[in-house]
Amino acid sequence: MKCFRELDRLLKEQDFSPVSPVESDAFAYARAMAQVENVVAVVSDLRGGSSRIYAGAFAGVIGLEDYSEESSIWEKKILSKMNAAEQEEKFLAELRFLNYIRRMPSRRRRNYYLVSRLRFNGRAGVATDVLHRMYYISEGDSIRFAVCLYGPLPPGFKVRSAVVNSVTGTMEELGNAGNSDMLSRRERQILLLIGSGSTTASIAAELGISPHTVSRHRQNILSRLRAKNSHEALRTAVSLGIL
Repeated sequence: MKCFRELDRLLKEQDFSPVSPVESDAFAYARAMAQVENVVAVVSDLRGGSSRIYAGAFAGVIGLEDYSEESSIWEKKILSKMNAAEQEEKFLAELRFLNYIRRMPSRRRRNYYLVSRLRFNGRAGVATDVLHRMYYISEGDSIRFAVCLYGPLPPGFKVRSAVVNSVTGTMEELGNAGNSDMLSRRERQILLLIGSGSTTASIAAELGISPHTVSRHRQNILSRLRAKNSHEALRTAVSLGIL
């Protein structure tokens, strides 16, 4: 699961702030949503490496009534309700969403959340369509908490996964097309050549541009993909379907 590995790495390798003024708010919000909307609400502490689960009435439909904590940021019992292909779709949507909001200032991230349509193996093996909503809660420049809400899929909901602006109500579907404009055609060319082991000089000669231009494109690639080096940028681009 290449999407899972990349997502896990990006979330865990952040530079976390030492103090958490938002911690109690995240748990209080999840607890309230479980009570008010009957959803299964999960708060994953990305710095602490653990999750707390609040099981609303919908937990009885999908067989998760006694699920309350996890010593991981990944909800293993919830993932076990999905087949491998469904899990990969879930991780891909979350990876795309993470890269979507990483490109914006932390103060704007709170305005966006992810919605996804999932298929669970519910109680007695009955297939159940589930609406998954996910919110990232920032702490400084890092993302400290992931809050996931699992509930019944509303009638007429056809989108596979999308980003929603909670202020304007606009929705943008996530997919390869949504990521393709992150890099220009020339930047994709250069990144592929870097991945094949080509040097700056050889790339410049092959594309008929100056080494300075190659270096400038490389810096743009690292900035847009929020990558520390070319190897990480290549891995992220492949995971997102840009290459």
